[in-house]
Amino acid sequence: MNVYIYDDFLNKSKYNRTINRLEIKLTDLGLNGKIIRLGAIKNIHDAIESEIKNGAKTIVAVGNNETVFKTAAAVIEHQALSFVPQKTLFFIIPIGKNDNSIADALGIKREVEACNTLLARRIKKIDIGVAGHNYFIEKAEMPSENAILEIDGYHLEVKEKGVISIINLAKKSNIIGEKIPKPNDGKLDIHIKTRDKEESFISVKSFKIISKGQALFLDDSVEIKTPIEFGVIPGGLEIVVGKERSFE
Repeated sequence: MNVYIYDDFLNKSKYNRTINRLEIKLTDLGLNGKIIRLGAIKNIHDAIESEIKNGAKTIVAVGNNETVFKTAAAVIEHQALSFVPQKTLFFIIPIGKNDNSIADALGIKREVEACNTLLARRIKKIDIGVAGHNYFIEKAEMPSENAILEIDGYHLEVKEKGVISIINLAKKSNIIGEKIPKPNDGKLDIHIKTRDKEESFISVKSFKIISKGQALFLDDSVEIKTPIEFGVIPGGLEIVVGKERSFE
């Protein structure tokens, strides 16, 4: 059974036509299932866990990066904490022109085309980034000025203004030098780019960031404060992907 998680913003009238086309396509392909609207539930984690226990085979986030952030976390937690975790696939149906970089990197195209990708069921296991008690699929970013990274007992201090990106998944167009971050290598890729154009690139399994009052943004969706410890869950999510994904 497929369970479709519709984000709140899809209730706006401007999305009515898109949702109608989507639901007609899903029905035509025999992919229709239960619909849960985020605005109608109090606890998304409890709702998704209940659906998985009741036999949901695929949880589908319908919306944007923020939708993915909220729904994927519930699936990941179930897989990590359940004594007898059921095999549950994850998928994204991106809607809207912006804030869908996660779907783009996974090779999932917009709305109706995404239905064909779901039907094809190309399945990959991808790593999940961990930042404290939070999960992220794509990246975490923060200002670099006066940040300290603790990696394997060493301290790396960045004094210049710029951006620190902790990357798990990226589009091919986001190649850093000649390196494309891989979401299935058991590591996170730290990219530091300062205003003087100096760049550093480090691949690690775990580390800690310390800074004074700097905000860290996870998947462009949630803001958290440092200090924060980072890690990775190798193969933490089974996801349906498209042909044009950024990784093998």
